[in-house]
Amino acid sequence: MKNKGLFIVIDGTDGSGKATQTKIIKDHLLTRKFDVELMDFPQYGSPGAAMVEEYLNGRLGKLEDIDAYQASILFAIDRFSAATKIRRYLSENKIVIANRYTSSNIGHQAGKIQNKTEREKFIKWLLDLEYDILKLPVPDKTILLYLDPAVGQKRVGKKGYRSYLKGKKSDIHEDSIDHLSKAAKAYKEVAVKQEWTIIDADQTIEQVTQDIITVLNDILI
Repeated sequence: MKNKGLFIVIDGTDGSGKATQTKIIKDHLLTRKFDVELMDFPQYGSPGAAMVEEYLNGRLGKLEDIDAYQASILFAIDRFSAATKIRRYLSENKIVIANRYTSSNIGHQAGKIQNKTEREKFIKWLLDLEYDILKLPVPDKTILLYLDPAVGQKRVGKKGYRSYLKGKKSDIHEDSIDHLSKAAKAYKEVAVKQEWTIIDADQTIEQVTQDIITVLNDILI
């Protein structure tokens, strides 16, 4: 709707094309005369994401040394630092498109917990933390781009220089196919329960874009 703020999250497994699609969708909506703002999480280079960068570079310890609860707090703080800006955009009746959000915390961190009961307990805690305690804006729609973890890891390996990695090719999540596989499983499991829309990212860029536009058209009409 053109006279109402809307918060859309495009999330997905690693290498699924999230950054590419958020930019394409933003440009598409601008051509349709919507006011659009793009948010990227983590906000690399900003104070809010400083500890996230330390974690992803392995400077806080190995992947297995940082549990789901500890890591989640770092990412939640980054989003908290952007919450006021998101609320302002929405109050100005803009469409906010986020590349990753709370859903990424759920996928990557819940995937570390193999016991189903404990995993569900963690997810409840995380949603309470981000939406009830930190009072982060709640997305109107979350779209999950799903790609086989092995394919995604190969795509990530072809990425160019990323400043937050300080010269490294990949972060501690991307280095581990075990982590990526568990995260992908958690993403899919939660997507069904939270009623996210799952889109097959193993298509051409144009096909994925069209699938996203189809989903958004149902909301924007």
